Amino acid sequence: MASSDALLPISAREEDPLVSDGSRSDPNAETHRRKRPVKGLLAVSFGLLFIAFYVVLIATHHGSSRSNDVKIESDETATTTSRARLAGVSEKSNDQLWKLSGERNTVSFAWNNSVLSWQRTAFHFQPEQNWMNGPEPKRLVADQRSDRREPAETRRRPDPGPLFYKGWYHFFYQYNPNAAVWGDIVWGHAVSKDLIHWVHLPIAMVADQWYDANGVWTGSATFLDDGSLVMLYTGSTDKSVQVQNLAYPEDLNDPLLLKWVKYSGNPVLVPPPGILPKDFRDPTTAWKTSDGKWRITIGSKINKTGISLVYDTIDFKTYEKHDTLLHKVPNTGMWECVDFYPVSKTAVNGLDTSVNGPNVKHIVKASMDDTRFDHYAVGTYFDSNGTWIPDDPTIDVGMSASLRYDYGKFYASKTFYDQNKGRRILWSWIGESDSEAADVQKGWSSLQGIPRTVVLDTKTGKNLIQWPVEEIKSLRLSSKQFDMEVGPGSVVPVDVDSAAQLDIEAEFEIKKESLDKILGDSSVVAEAEEFSCQKSGGASVRGALGPFGFSVLADKSLSEQTPVYFYLAKGKDSKLKTFFCTDTSRSTFANDVVKPIYGSAVPVLKGEKLTMRILVDHSIVEGFAQGGRTCITSRVYPTKAIYGAAKLFVFNNAIDATVTASFKVWQMNSAFIHPYSEEAVRALSST
Repeated sequence: MASSDALLPISAREEDPLVSDGSRSDPNAETHRRKRPVKGLLAVSFGLLFIAFYVVLIATHHGSSRSNDVKIESDETATTTSRARLAGVSEKSNDQLWKLSGERNTVSFAWNNSVLSWQRTAFHFQPEQNWMNGPEPKRLVADQRSDRREPAETRRRPDPGPLFYKGWYHFFYQYNPNAAVWGDIVWGHAVSKDLIHWVHLPIAMVADQWYDANGVWTGSATFLDDGSLVMLYTGSTDKSVQVQNLAYPEDLNDPLLLKWVKYSGNPVLVPPPGILPKDFRDPTTAWKTSDGKWRITIGSKINKTGISLVYDTIDFKTYEKHDTLLHKVPNTGMWECVDFYPVSKTAVNGLDTSVNGPNVKHIVKASMDDTRFDHYAVGTYFDSNGTWIPDDPTIDVGMSASLRYDYGKFYASKTFYDQNKGRRILWSWIGESDSEAADVQKGWSSLQGIPRTVVLDTKTGKNLIQWPVEEIKSLRLSSKQFDMEVGPGSVVPVDVDSAAQLDIEAEFEIKKESLDKILGDSSVVAEAEEFSCQKSGGASVRGALGPFGFSVLADKSLSEQTPVYFYLAKGKDSKLKTFFCTDTSRSTFANDVVKPIYGSAVPVLKGEKLTMRILVDHSIVEGFAQGGRTCITSRVYPTKAIYGAAKLFVFNNAIDATVTASFKVWQMNSAFIHPYSEEAVRALSST
C-alpha cells in the first residue's frame, strides 16, 4: 500500500472562468437598451447600410469575379491585421503559459519522439496527421482553458454533418491538410460501420469559391422526405463575411458520398440587418414544422446577448426569417455551434429532429465563444412561432450555473439522429492542452471524444444522460474484478497490466456508520454551498468524506498521476452534496502544459450507489459519473507514466470514512483507423 503522502498539495489553483463578475445580474439589460431612441435610430440606419453592402457583395461576385473594391468590415477588423491571421495561420503563444505558471523564464519541456508517439490515441478518432477543426482568424483572446493566445474563432467549430447513410456512418470534420496548426481549412471525411473503426476518405470539400474562400466551416446534414440529402454549411467569403451555403452529394447512389456539389446560387443566406458579418454561423440540422416547412436555427449575438436566429424554407434555397428568436440570453456573448433537438420524457431511445408532442422536451445547446464551454438547457418548444423557453430560467443556456455537456476539455459539440439504431449521438472536438510547439513537433493536433448516446434523465427530468456508444465494448479484451475496502488515507495499486488503454466501471459505498457520524457531528464544517472542484486544491486536499476514486496514468511512485474522484460535502442543512472531479495538476512534469482541476456537482438519488466509468486512451481520459449525469474529459501528457510504466491506483483521501470499492477493469484493444484505399473500405465493410 502506497503512502497518502503521494497526494501532495499543489502550489496553485485554477480559477473558475465562469465566476460571475456581476455583468449578468440585470435581467432587464435589453429593456434598458431599448429605452434609448438614439441607439434605436442608429440600429435602423446600420441595418439599412448592411442591406446595401450585401446587395453589392453578391451582385459583384455573381456578375463578375473582377471587382474587389467592396470591403465589409466589422469594428473588430478595422485595425491592421497580420498576414498570418489573414492567411489563417494560428498565432498561439506560450507566453500566457509562463505568465500564469510563474515560469516565464523557464525553457519549455524537451519533448522527445518516444513520449510524443505515446500520446497518440489508440481508439479515439483523429486525422492521420495535422490539425483537426478550426475557423477563420479574428481578434486575439486568451483561451481560459488552454491559456494559449489564438484567434477567438480558431477555438471552435463543430464537426460538419455527421450522419448515417446507406449502411455507413459518415464523419466530416474541419481539417488542415498542410500543418498541425489551424489554417487552410477543408472538410476531412471518414466512414465507419460502427463508430469505432474508421477509414479516411478523400477530402470532401475545399475552399474554392468566393463565398467560402476563407474556409468551409461548420455544416449540418438533413435528410429530405424522398431520402435525398442536403448539407448547409457556413462559408467565410473572400471578404471574411460569414454566409450559409448549400451542397449536396453528386451521386446519391454512392454509399461513401465521395463527391459533393455546391449549389450554383450560393450563398443562400447572408447576415441579416443588425448582425455583424462575423457573427452569423453554424446552421443546424433542419426539422419539419407542423405546416410542412423546414426550419433551421443559426447562432449569433446582438451586443452581448447570445441569440439563435430562426429561418423557414421549403427548398433550402430560399428562406423566410422569423421576427422572433428561438431563444436569447443576455450577457452570454456569441452563440456558436447551436444545436436543437427533441428528447423523450418517458423512453430511453433517441428521437428524430422533427419529433414533437406532449411526451417530448427540447434541448437548446450553444457553444459559448467567450468561455469555450458547451452549455445546454431543457425546455419547451413552440412550433407555432418557433420559440423555446427553459424549464428553469435560473440555469438558462450560457449562465454561470447552467448545465454543461462536459466539465472538462470539450467544445463545439454536435448531435445527430442515428436512424440505424434509433438513438441520438453526440460528437465533440477535444482540443489540446499542451503547447503549439509540441503539436508541431508531434505532427498532429486535436481529436474526437468517444461518441456518446444522449437521452433525458427520466429519473430527474432535469438533465441529460450521456454514455459511450455500446460499440466501444467491442474493444474490451481481458478483464479483472476487484472488491476491496479502502481505509482513510490509503492509496492502493491495482494489479493490471499497462494502464494506457483501459475501460473501468466502478461502484463506491461509504459505510453507513461513517456517514451517520459525519452528519451528526456539528464540528464538521458545512462546505457544500462553497465547494467547487476547481478551487478545492484537488485530490490532495483531505475532507471528512473524500476525495476517493482512481489515479490513472500514474507512475509507480505517483510522481505523475491524474486522479478521477468523488468528493462528498456536508451542507448547512446536514445533507450531502456529491461532486465529481478530475485533477490534472500533477499529470505531467512538463511545464508547457495547462493542468486544471475540472468538475461539478452530480445528482445522486436516494438508494443509488456512487458509480463512475473511466475510459483511458493515452493522452485522453473521459469520466462519467452516475450513469453519465456528469461527465469530464481531460487531456494529459505524462512524461514518466507511459508505455509499461503507466499504472492504476485506487485511493481514499478522506479523513474519517472507509470506502468499499467494487470495480472491473478491461484492457482495451486499438481501433482499426486506416488511410483510404479500396482494400481498406472492403475490409471495414466485411466486419
